[in-house]
Amino acid sequence: MALYALASAKGSPGVTVTALALATVWPTDPVVADMDPAGSDLTWWLRTPHGDPIQAERGLLSLGAAVRRGADEAVLDDHLQDVDGGFRVLAGVATPDQVAGLGAAWSHIPAVFNAYGADVIADCGRVVPGSASVPVLQRAAAVLFVVRPTIEGVAHLRDRLRSLRDALETGAGGPPVGVVVVTSYRDTRSAPDLQQLLDSEGIQARVLGVVADDDRAADSLKGVRWSRSIGKSLLFRSASEVAGRLTELAGSRYAAAPGEGRRWTSS
Repeated sequence: MALYALASAKGSPGVTVTALALATVWPTDPVVADMDPAGSDLTWWLRTPHGDPIQAERGLLSLGAAVRRGADEAVLDDHLQDVDGGFRVLAGVATPDQVAGLGAAWSHIPAVFNAYGADVIADCGRVVPGSASVPVLQRAAAVLFVVRPTIEGVAHLRDRLRSLRDALETGAGGPPVGVVVVTSYRDTRSAPDLQQLLDSEGIQARVLGVVADDDRAADSLKGVRWSRSIGKSLLFRSASEVAGRLTELAGSRYAAAPGEGRRWTSS
């Protein structure tokens, strides 16, 4: 199965909501892994199917401890929790101070994800060169950056994709990079305009479309018990479209030689 890493260039454009929305509409039963070094939101938002809070100590911290004990100890199932909504989660760190305690385990955890028998959607939060979560992006089948269509949002995205080019080996065998825009579902210009900008600057990333900025549906992911009617919302309808394009992206590779135009080919 595959690892998908979601990230932002700056601020809080909606990475966690996008990860949860994708998990809700994913064609199989995925795992959502909170890999944000800044601290977990999932611990506060999600509840078990019985309405209880999820356990902060069972998740990334316990998995990291198992990885440090040895590969045979790191069984992902032992560190997952069922949540209301039909998928399982790997709870993240409560504070940034706990990141240092994971040490070298960060670089080994992606291998545990990739060996697992289900897709893993990893919320990596804000990523800069040198971030603890960069190894997760490097080992992903596809990386998805989440952005809002503001001047500063697009500028930070452009700069971040440039600065991570070498770390992700963009266009040279590294994971393909996608971008999704959090905006009104009626916004038909932001996505193609962003793609045109990235192309004009030689940044190898594919804009996969829009995730609808739907506050009511987003709030349903932040502690409100799951309702089937929510699945008809613009948020989840748009997430379903992005999910299909993201899995397609993971099965593609960038194949543009120097001086050639953009083209994507199936691997």
